[in-house]
Amino acid sequence: MASGSDPSKASPITGSDKRVAFAALHHKDFRAYFIANMLAMMADNIEHVISYWLLYQKFRSPVLAGFAVLVHWTPFLLFSVYFGAMADRYDCRKVIQVAQIMYMGVSAAWAILFFTDSIEIWHACVLLVIHGMAGVLWGPASQLLIHDIVGAEQLQSAVRLNSTSRQLGILLGPGVGGALMLLLSPSMGLVVNTMIYLPLTIWLLTVPYTGHSREGAVPARRAIGWRDAFDVIREISENRPIITMVALGGCVSFFVGTAFQATMPEFAHDLGTEKADFAYSALLGANAAGAVVGGFMLEGRGWLPPRVKTAIISAILWCIVITGFALSTSYALSLALLFVAGLLNLTFFSMAQTIVQILSPPHLRGRLIGLFSMTSMGLKAFSGVTVGVAGGLIGVHWSLALSAMILLAVTLALFAFAVPGRRQGEYS
Repeated sequence: MASGSDPSKASPITGSDKRVAFAALHHKDFRAYFIANMLAMMADNIEHVISYWLLYQKFRSPVLAGFAVLVHWTPFLLFSVYFGAMADRYDCRKVIQVAQIMYMGVSAAWAILFFTDSIEIWHACVLLVIHGMAGVLWGPASQLLIHDIVGAEQLQSAVRLNSTSRQLGILLGPGVGGALMLLLSPSMGLVVNTMIYLPLTIWLLTVPYTGHSREGAVPARRAIGWRDAFDVIREISENRPIITMVALGGCVSFFVGTAFQATMPEFAHDLGTEKADFAYSALLGANAAGAVVGGFMLEGRGWLPPRVKTAIISAILWCIVITGFALSTSYALSLALLFVAGLLNLTFFSMAQTIVQILSPPHLRGRLIGLFSMTSMGLKAFSGVTVGVAGGLIGVHWSLALSAMILLAVTLALFAFAVPGRRQGEYS
């Protein structure tokens, strides 16, 4: 660090004048959390790979597959703010441990039911719901915990690396899940998967962070209720950066979300790679690969401190790239565009998350993180309509392109809305 600089006096949103590569990883405890979180996210995706394959083999039910997608995203819409309030009020270590125990219980239950060949539709529905609820419970408490570990100065680094670790888990999950099924068996693979959640669960028993020990934050004692989302919006209605970032996350998820991943088989067919080979797998993994490479590249160079306008510009570029992918007829170009889209997606979502988190009043931080999750994750449930259902009428290429272009217009409007935020200074 440059002579005379004092990290403690650095801007909480930009960090020190000389940015340190992988700043959050300089914290020993965050390094441990980075690895444990990646393993837990990988286990989440291993479970998807194995359980979805077995459910398809057992029931061959498109309705059940649709239900799995619905209960994965809808809980974020319904419960994010509520669980954010729980993170505000309770020890975040315990909240995360409860979520991990739920995940482990679901993996173990899948293993038993598939091994004994006793699974029924209602079993699958219950387990899919529990799995979806665990994901929502995990999110806000995880963000408060990393804030507690690194503090405000390295928060952007921590948020970006946390997102990168999740993408790394998503990238590795399918390969590890497939290997477990081949080397062991689907049921034994699920048993092993249960153990992969343990490092994070056990590590949380050894650290002092509660999610509330920095910056004078204390667990909020206000009652937890379903009106929290409206109360929180009212309390921060004059904070233009937070409102803009929450709206940006919601619009991206509503209009495009991850629906293009669900329709990838049709894109692959039109690009001449309809077989389940490496070319198809590369299309599926390109987005996550771009996010992982982008996260490490941005952290290694210390580029792009969090700014509202930078986040929106990154989202605008993402819209253009997704439109290009939708209209592309070249496999190589499509693969490259998906890779760039992953990089841009990580850039603006991690930046938006950081801005919301750093500007949140300590007593509302969990709720605001929950509100951001509600819009940026929960509204993905509707992208199946804007891209998928519309794709059945006009084709997925045009439905994705039109959705991305509508999102582009909305994002440009958000950029215009953010311009008066200049008075917010460094956050603009």
